[in-house]
Amino acid sequence: MPGRRLKRAAPARAIAHEILGRVETSDAFADVLLAHRLAETPLSEADQRLTTLLTYGTLAWQGRLDHHLAQLASRPLERLDVPVRVALRLGLFQLLFLERVPAYAAIDSTVSLLPQRGAAGFVNAILRGATREPERLTLPDAEREPIRRLAVEWSHPAWLVERWAAEMAPEPLIARLAADNQAPRTALRVNRTRTTRSAVAEALAAHGVATEPGRWSPDALVVARGGARLRTHPTYTAGDFSFQSEASQLVGLVAGAEAGMHALDACAAPGGKTTHLAECLGGRGLVVALDPHGAGVRRLAERAHQLGLGDTIRAVVGDARRPPTTRRFDLVLVDAPCSGLGTLRRHPELRWRRTADDLPRLADIQREVLQAVAPLVRPGGVLVYAVCTDTPEETTAVVRDLVAHVPDLAAENPSALLPAEAAALISDGALRTRPDLHALDGFFAVRLRMRR
Repeated sequence: MPGRRLKRAAPARAIAHEILGRVETSDAFADVLLAHRLAETPLSEADQRLTTLLTYGTLAWQGRLDHHLAQLASRPLERLDVPVRVALRLGLFQLLFLERVPAYAAIDSTVSLLPQRGAAGFVNAILRGATREPERLTLPDAEREPIRRLAVEWSHPAWLVERWAAEMAPEPLIARLAADNQAPRTALRVNRTRTTRSAVAEALAAHGVATEPGRWSPDALVVARGGARLRTHPTYTAGDFSFQSEASQLVGLVAGAEAGMHALDACAAPGGKTTHLAECLGGRGLVVALDPHGAGVRRLAERAHQLGLGDTIRAVVGDARRPPTTRRFDLVLVDAPCSGLGTLRRHPELRWRRTADDLPRLADIQREVLQAVAPLVRPGGVLVYAVCTDTPEETTAVVRDLVAHVPDLAAENPSALLPAEAAALISDGALRTRPDLHALDGFFAVRLRMRR
């Protein structure tokens, strides 16, 4: 975004507008962009919170916002320039969902994002129309179009609502949709090889960052207040903690890495589970991490060094579908590419990128990876398969096909590897978490033992 635009517009809204535009025109994720912009921009804590709320909220409610904008605008949204379309969503989000923001402030601050007079006038007219004629902002009829009504009302793609409606009763369905629109709190994983959870909590508190112990993972701290610039905090740069959701941390615990093991993280990017496995090894053992991109390998190696794990992690360029090794491992982790439908609250943009056709395509990739790395599990070793989704195509169906292809693999219950409360998240022998049931990202993980 040009410097002059940042001077004209309120910083929080200008940064949100910039990030939303980049998400709209690329495969970038808002959380990554937001973390970098907040780290490099001097904002008050209130403006940091507002920037985050505007970014996540506008993306999460985009479906409903677009529905109402189509009722207000004479031009199709897809024909508008990206900065205009994004500004309209940002402004309408404030009008509809932020009661503490006066309508005039929401409109004026949005208009200031657009230096072109014609675009600014167009946005001004649309948003003022929303305040003058709120009766125009209607939802589809629930009797005639029940799926479309839910999809618009709760801002999810209709194909996904239709799937879930076939699997759930109405009340659980609405709870699932609502949970996806609640942005999660930031979770940290304390580096157990260097420090303790209480020590990190005290160090962060001294810098105005309030945290609480995680409910599910013994290594987790959840940020309650003041965490916008944690990536520049001395405890982060010193390697005392990493950013990782609690559900993702539980996958590392299900893996059951122990000192002396040699492990393979077959789909390592961006490296959170790799470094967690290495921390569980306590410096005694090895984790080979595959990433198909050289840049990813370099970033992982740098982070491993920062965490004091450089001697435990060997980052290698390689595609898990064609592993660049034939050695056998005690533990193989496959955190496979997936639809990510369990992380819609953390990555709201995914709901607008995924289609129903993605599910069988991704399931084929998952099968290909698993069948390629299964021969790398030594007799008596363990294979852990994990995805951040709960679609049957990517979870139970993939595991069933793997066991049929490699009959020596047998599922084993990982409850004993988890804290008592987290053990309750094991269902039918697999870790299953959901945002509406557990306030966690939706994950599936299964632990399989190679019998011979």
